[in-house]
Amino acid sequence: MLILICDKCHQRFQDKNKKYSLYMRFIPVKKLILHPEFQKGIKQKTIIIVMAKKTTSEEKEIEVGAIVSRSEEFIEKNKKTIIAVIAGIAAVVGLILVYHYMYAKPQAEKAKLAIFRGEQYLAQDSFALALNGNGVDYDGFEAIIDQYGRTPSGNLAKAYAGICHYRLGNPQEAIKRLKSYSGNDSQIAPTMIGLIGDCYVSAGQTKEGISYFEKAASKADNDLISPIYLKKAGLAYESLQQYDQALKAYKTIKEKYHQSMEAMTIDKYITRAEILAQKK
Repeated sequence: MLILICDKCHQRFQDKNKKYSLYMRFIPVKKLILHPEFQKGIKQKTIIIVMAKKTTSEEKEIEVGAIVSRSEEFIEKNKKTIIAVIAGIAAVVGLILVYHYMYAKPQAEKAKLAIFRGEQYLAQDSFALALNGNGVDYDGFEAIIDQYGRTPSGNLAKAYAGICHYRLGNPQEAIKRLKSYSGNDSQIAPTMIGLIGDCYVSAGQTKEGISYFEKAASKADNDLISPIYLKKAGLAYESLQQYDQALKAYKTIKEKYHQSMEAMTIDKYITRAEILAQKK
């Protein structure tokens, strides 16, 4: 430690031959107890305590060497544990790869082949055949779900099975299958949510149906799908004589989705809802 006395607190300290990293603290003279000889001539000056630490390339090398040495010591001391952890991770990764290439991937390919015939039946409105199979070379969506439910095609089969159940007049079974479908796209997923709304309405649960219509419209948020389910919500509100809510749904189509097909004829629905709201 070096003790310097100066009149100016901002004075810089630098040795001619060596550079130091300085940490300076300014302390009033009154707070220090100094030797009498040291106090001579000091009145209003300030004591500067300078703590200097020399930084050299040799010291840096020593510090790096010490860190490396500690790392080697830690590895040597814990090498059995480290090896066990690495081996465990490798085993888990190996199992994942085996599952993917030996089971999941082949299952996914089989599911794709199995669902293709069902999609053809669905396109032909042969819902019973699509759902339950033809007894010859196609097992049906329900069987595909049981065998390949964890594959992408198996997941899609849940949506197809829901459609078939709905069209065959089984709304509760349709709801069960449609809710088990998982998707996050802007086309199929909101359509399945909207279909759940249709199932509830056909089962006499109109309020629950409306909530799914509104969810479908919100999730899609596009001119193709959203207006369809907003209009369904509006009609369902009208059936409950909630004309203000119906009007809100119709106006959303007109204002937010004005380029949609539904927007072209929505004015008559708005007019009707306004008239019915006034009469109520």
